[in-house]
Amino acid sequence: MFGNEVDGKQLRNERQRQLIRLVAQGLTNTEVAQTLGTTEHVVKNHLREIYDQLGLWNRVELALWHEAREQEHRIDALRRTQLGGGQPARD
Repeated sequence: MFGNEVDGKQLRNERQRQLIRLVAQGLTNTEVAQTLGTTEHVVKNHLREIYDQLGLWNRVELALWHEAREQEHRIDALRRTQLGGGQPARD
């Protein structure tokens, strides 16, 4: 589920994932726009689409959602490491 899929729905592109990461880092819409080389208006439109797609209301919820997914990813990576490089455990 991490990264590309959200409750069975695909995040459309890397740009959305990048925007989510920047918002989760605490950047303002203006800072996100400057980083991505676009306008604040475009950032706001993308955020509205992302909020609708994920069922969220604001950037705080988005940042919390992102951190939860990052934590899931870290736990999955740790489990794969403990199982010996991603190999399934044998009985």
